[in-house]
Amino acid sequence: MRFKHLGRHSTGLAMALGSVRTHKGWRVGEYPDLAQLGTLAASSGFSLIQLLPLNDSGGQSSPYFALSAHALHPLYIRVRDLPEAAGAPDAVRQLDDFAKAARAGERFPYHEALAVKISALRAVYDASAEEAQAGSSLETFIKDNDWVRPYAVYKRLKALNAERSWREWDDYRDPAPGDIERLWGDPALRREHYFHVWCQSAAWSQLGKAAAELESLGIDLMADLPILMNEDSADVWADRTLFRLDLRAGSPPDAGSPQGQNWGFPVYNREERSDTVAEFWKTRIRLTDRYASCYRLDHVLGFFRLWALPEREHSGVLGRFLPGSTITEAELGAAGFSPERVRWLSLPHISSAELHDAANDLPDASGAALAVTTRALERIGSEELFLFRKGITGERDIDALGLDERMATWLKRRWSDRTLVAVDTGGYVPAWDYRASSAWSSLSDQERGVLEALLSRKRADDERLWLEGGRSFLAMLKAESGMLPCAEDLGSIPPGVPETLADLGVLGLRLPRWTRIWHQEGQPFLPLSDYPRLSVCTPSVHDTSTLRGWWELEDGREALAGAYCPDLQPVPRLMDAGTELRVLKTLARAASLLYVIQMQDLLDLSDRYRSDDPSADRINVPGAVAEFNWTWRMGPQVEDLVSDTGWLDALRSIAAARPD
Repeated sequence: MRFKHLGRHSTGLAMALGSVRTHKGWRVGEYPDLAQLGTLAASSGFSLIQLLPLNDSGGQSSPYFALSAHALHPLYIRVRDLPEAAGAPDAVRQLDDFAKAARAGERFPYHEALAVKISALRAVYDASAEEAQAGSSLETFIKDNDWVRPYAVYKRLKALNAERSWREWDDYRDPAPGDIERLWGDPALRREHYFHVWCQSAAWSQLGKAAAELESLGIDLMADLPILMNEDSADVWADRTLFRLDLRAGSPPDAGSPQGQNWGFPVYNREERSDTVAEFWKTRIRLTDRYASCYRLDHVLGFFRLWALPEREHSGVLGRFLPGSTITEAELGAAGFSPERVRWLSLPHISSAELHDAANDLPDASGAALAVTTRALERIGSEELFLFRKGITGERDIDALGLDERMATWLKRRWSDRTLVAVDTGGYVPAWDYRASSAWSSLSDQERGVLEALLSRKRADDERLWLEGGRSFLAMLKAESGMLPCAEDLGSIPPGVPETLADLGVLGLRLPRWTRIWHQEGQPFLPLSDYPRLSVCTPSVHDTSTLRGWWELEDGREALAGAYCPDLQPVPRLMDAGTELRVLKTLARAASLLYVIQMQDLLDLSDRYRSDDPSADRINVPGAVAEFNWTWRMGPQVEDLVSDTGWLDALRSIAAARPD
């Protein structure tokens, strides 16, 4: 679908589909609820709805841990709207009973809701399985969606294995060529495979109908495409060559995460399977084009370069950028570094004195030191100097040694103490913070200068490679549809990336609280008129606090108010509805093409709808594994909001504040 409002500044609302509440809805938002949400947007003067990913994520509440890049989540299917539902009235009644048990203001119970929904879907399917399997509609769906066969086989095997990851299966852990098609073609398994196909056909049908209603209302729909795939997914299981399972994606250390981040996702095998990876992404774009007119590319920097970590690492410290060049032994030798010197730079050397100092104040210091030398280290000849044993290849191996917790922590810190990091393809890359390594401090000024020059040349080569590769890949995606591409481009941005996105017509992301001129003294906020036209301005996103939560519980409100609302004096510590409306209307003046506001921030414009505690309105707290994440549900129902003229007037005033 083509974006409808490219010629003017647009305003939109953002939320997860599961968070929507409507009069006809269930305990979790469903695909048909999008039509009512579109009516609300249109009544508000808004023209866009942004959703979180709709992928089937199975037992994971996070929509970014998908079981498939292409399959929709069956949790969002409205069972009572299915033609076959009349044959299973008990299943519909079961869903109604579950919905009646909801508590006011609850975060929805994801796992319970999923279990109840799947049970109802199975009951409806079982009541009409023969007719469903014999019908032409499912055969047409299968023909038009090649991905659904391996997905259905994977889903059946996953259920057979108590929903465990494929890495823990006894059979078909590593499917041989032909295994998937043989299982798919087995008549004894047809009924179960077709259940998953039937669910997908129903989900795509309901989403398509809702998208058509949004189209008729003149509302653009923004989809969200996670860049990375969950290891436990049909895509990784079915085509192992598409991914590198020896590496994990993450981010390097920074001020907020001194150990970096390890996201746990395998990286794409773009070096060896570039054509296959490209076709995988073209399929994703074509499928998204069935229901959306624009899309958000999560972590767009990963299309330029991705921070990759060996799979045995926990933290994000010892990674490297892919694609990326390496420094060869020959290059290091030509620069004056002997093999012994290279070993000193690339392997942590631990002295007996360091070891005993680390264990010094433990109750059994000598025993703790002995445990480390026995299990983790090997002596270099007769020296009082040790290297890690060859069987230790990462932090996970250190954790498995059963050492005293403090000694294990110290040992992992020493494990990452390197100037150069050896990579599996041969050669070396610089450690992220190589200048802070013990070996670096031992180099002469001349050695440091030579090595810095070599690293600088490699980095310049890499930056050219990243820009060329990212431009080519994004251009390929953009050419695949008429949708408007948007990008999550937060974080440390390599030189040339913003210009590349702008050249390709890809909108970047701007959060006012973080949009500063960082290189200027005082790091002032960027004037709203200087926001790039090709950008999305948003006061908050799913991984941050809400606008009110940030204002009341974090730092920066005085500086932001001084930059954008200088007459708001004194700056109130609490953000009441009037103050929030004032700030949202001010931010609406950003030159960004799109201005998208989370539903929580919009509900905060009314004392009737706002939560007592703004921290309760977060969608996700990154790094935390809890039932809290991804389960926020709006309090009022959409139809009630549509009839609230006072609240709607506030939203209309925000939309009216956009630049001409």
